[in-house]
Amino acid sequence: MRTLRYDEFVAMRRFPALDGLRALAAVMVIAFHYGGPSWTWLTGWIGVHLFFVLSGFLITTLLLREEHRYGKVSLRAFYLRRLFRIMPVYLLVLVLTWALARINGTAETVERSLRYYLLFLNELLPPGAPFLHSWTIGIEQKFYLFWPAIAFVAVAAAFRRRLAVTVGLLALFLALIPPDIAWLSWPVHYLAILLGCLTAVLMHHPRGFALVRPLTHPVTASAVIVAFVVLQVSVRFWPTRLGQEALIGCYAAAAAVLLPALLSRSVLARGLGLRPLVLVGERSYSMYLIQSIAARAAAGLAPAIAHRGTAFFLATTVVALLAADLMYRWIELPLIEVGRRLAARVPRSRPGGGSALPRRGMTGVTPPVVTARPGRSVVTVSDLSGR
Repeated sequence: MRTLRYDEFVAMRRFPALDGLRALAAVMVIAFHYGGPSWTWLTGWIGVHLFFVLSGFLITTLLLREEHRYGKVSLRAFYLRRLFRIMPVYLLVLVLTWALARINGTAETVERSLRYYLLFLNELLPPGAPFLHSWTIGIEQKFYLFWPAIAFVAVAAAFRRRLAVTVGLLALFLALIPPDIAWLSWPVHYLAILLGCLTAVLMHHPRGFALVRPLTHPVTASAVIVAFVVLQVSVRFWPTRLGQEALIGCYAAAAAVLLPALLSRSVLARGLGLRPLVLVGERSYSMYLIQSIAARAAAGLAPAIAHRGTAFFLATTVVALLAADLMYRWIELPLIEVGRRLAARVPRSRPGGGSALPRRGMTGVTPPVVTARPGRSVVTVSDLSGR
């Protein structure tokens, strides 16, 4: 039983426990929407912030390793990969939402909100709009648009500068959260993403990794994981006088601390990396998007359980997973591969041109090759689901 070494971390090409965490987050959200009173103890609504923290960590780790290999990050290649990763399933579910609304004679409700969906201003959708849970996609798409340009093009490849920029952005979004104005609370979601980014920046550098390395000891990691589970079921007892924004910020900070623990060799971390959970995690993006349509399908197949409760939640989860599996196999993976191939054509510097991973005292360390193995929590060019 020992802590994870820095050279072992930079050589990792897969983070299976993070897929397991993504699977649990997706199921938690579905439980919140369709589980009814029996599942209020889980406080599933806050599970979307696990997605945010994971996105910040995985995307930033990908970019840092790409920078090390090529000497710089190609925004063109990055946006190509994101385009083919996010848009196909998103547009398919949007079209299906419109088609179902048209069948029910309510297509106008979707059409009125079309500008929000297409401009990724989903978090500004009016209450009651169809496909309302896509607000998280709007948040993440704007993060994907600006974060690489700010942290990898505007800032030189230096640990201290990038760390300062990340902390500075955290402070900025913290200052942007206004008191008592619920509809302007969106900056807190970017705060969650940036906490994931901060964890990635720290872990990518030997000095930063030394700070979080104790969290990767199996005993410590197990304690952190158990503490996070306790936090999850305690969220509903958060004092309302402290505000929802403070709750989300504290929860996201705890999730950022959780990430290094999940890279450990602890039994609990390995449990999250079991194949069934990884399989669900790989499909969590499609599963999250299709959930409302899956709920309608479940209600149609079994009208007797078509009310919020455990049976309806389980039926919706199964239908969503089956639909997500089809989309993952026939849409996500093929188009991720298209994006990878197009990104590979972007002119690059000679491999090995970067200096993001200091080599002093790191004999025998070979940084991971940036190649594609999509759909898993693998630090590769075409990986990292839109969640």
